[in-house]
Amino acid sequence: MSGPDPNEGGASRPSPSRLSPSRLSLRDRWRRLRTRLLSDPVFQARAIANPLTRPFALRGTRRSFDLVSGFVYSQTLSAVVALGLLDDLRAGPQPLSKIANDAKLTVARAERLMKAAAALGIMERCDDGRWGLGGDGAALAGNPGALAMIAHHHHLYRDLSDPVALLRDEVPETALANFWRYAHEADGSAIARADAEAYSQLMATSQMLLADEVLTAYPMARHRHILDVGGGDGSFISAVAAHQREANLTLFDLPGVAEIASQRMAERGLEGRVQVVGGDFTADPLPVGPDLITLIRILHDHDDDKALVLLKACRAALADGGALLIAEPMSGTPGGARIADAYFGFYLLAMGSGRARSIEEISDLLDQAGLRIVTPVTTRNPLMARVLVARVRA
Repeated sequence: MSGPDPNEGGASRPSPSRLSPSRLSLRDRWRRLRTRLLSDPVFQARAIANPLTRPFALRGTRRSFDLVSGFVYSQTLSAVVALGLLDDLRAGPQPLSKIANDAKLTVARAERLMKAAAALGIMERCDDGRWGLGGDGAALAGNPGALAMIAHHHHLYRDLSDPVALLRDEVPETALANFWRYAHEADGSAIARADAEAYSQLMATSQMLLADEVLTAYPMARHRHILDVGGGDGSFISAVAAHQREANLTLFDLPGVAEIASQRMAERGLEGRVQVVGGDFTADPLPVGPDLITLIRILHDHDDDKALVLLKACRAALADGGALLIAEPMSGTPGGARIADAYFGFYLLAMGSGRARSIEEISDLLDQAGLRIVTPVTTRNPLMARVLVARVRA
């Protein structure tokens, strides 16, 4: 004999799949009809046979095949980057024989790779028979941050070899968790400098375009003391220094990373301008008194409990009237679901910490920390990062 249903004091609540169509929204009724039709082999056969519906059916076939073949596409790109072909062809097209020789491939295998890359828009065959960069390949060749992430993705591919095991938390240690050690180490100060060097370099390379995006979107000139928390090797605070010659600048990160940042500041001639402080925000207070604290792609690296600790630390450190700036990819961005929810959803899962949050979810964490969003700041490329500015809640 079963016990009472926990819903509504024991009253059975109908499953959404069993709701009467009259109780469904118009949109959900359309979704139910679409699912029934598209999953019906007879409907599919008729759609491809009918000249009027054939273009839509073919488009659906291509989308389905892209889903099935996505891993092959990413591995094609990975091979192109690993072989240095984007850099080699950036100066101009080359004969297939030279491409093959430089890549240590047979001509037949090189042609196979180039054709695959051309199908993806990465390469293209010139009228004279040589091979050069396609439109997408040229764009990637000019984006060192993207190239660094592609080269780094072998960790992610290894972790996704069994996605179900990853989802069930049956993978003892992932490659990404081992790479991004700061995200889950109980004692962040114990991370070796060599480990910090590896991930700090990747962060620095991938932050160059993001720094320009933030500095274009938000006027830093109004602030006199700026603290960059989780600032890595100082790439972002160095960009701020180039724009803000009067403000006091401080970088805070784990001790091993702070050592690297101090060295970079000296190399860039910023040793006297940027104060570098080592510490762990889960155990150590942040430097007090800044009128702006920046979190550049930091919050989404942490689960809610740790993110809340960080935001409370920022709240305690801010000067009266100070502001907190958060910049990162966010869930709910129009056109950005594949980036925030698909890519970062699984990347951060493999990393072992964090998730992409919506503005509403970040707002809730800010509220718990005693902060409030003033307004989202418009960026030129919200797919790369959205910017939120928060202040102490009155």
